Amino acid sequence: MPTSATPGNRFERRRAETRQALVRAARQILAEAGDAGASIQAIAERADVGFGSFYNHFASKGELFDAAVTDALDEYGQAIDERLRGIDDPAELVAASFRLSAAMAESHPEIMQILRRRGLEQIHADHGLAPRALRDLERGVALGSFTLADPAIALAALAGSLLALVELRLSKPGAGDDRAAEEMAELVLRMLGVPMDEAAEVVRRPLPPLA
Repeated sequence: MPTSATPGNRFERRRAETRQALVRAARQILAEAGDAGASIQAIAERADVGFGSFYNHFASKGELFDAAVTDALDEYGQAIDERLRGIDDPAELVAASFRLSAAMAESHPEIMQILRRRGLEQIHADHGLAPRALRDLERGVALGSFTLADPAIALAALAGSLLALVELRLSKPGAGDDRAAEEMAELVLRMLGVPMDEAAEVVRRPLPPLA
């Protein structure tokens, strides 16, 4: 789970641990219930911290749940980045991201439930997943791999397709299997301007394993 640098003294360490416990509890609630309706008391109890500790870290439940979404999606982005390190082909990066995301429904269910429920609002955020994806799209245009008039519009289309794939995988087990992920990735590459034969080959390249 993403964390800041280790605090330098006991007070700072305990403070950081308390904050992370609250974020972890909020992540669990979002993954299970999909909303932020839990009371502060319930959140504190799940985090195993005192009620008063909440306001030492967050001004409101909304601020906590926003932090929980950011934390989960940063972990998701880091997991994808780690497994795709060393891949330079922009088309392969896009395709592998789709395929790995589908597989993460089983290996990282909490993160993918949060992506499913709160990912749409992050499409044009200036942090987390959006800048990573936009970077890859712009690099693909620069290298001639993609044909796009507006990378921001392409980003919205990619995000919508990815969320639809995750929804399929989580809501209908078996319907969003590996083959469905390959087909979705192939459609997305063709939408980005990758030739049909090349797109079909790219989406069938071996994937790095998920931890």
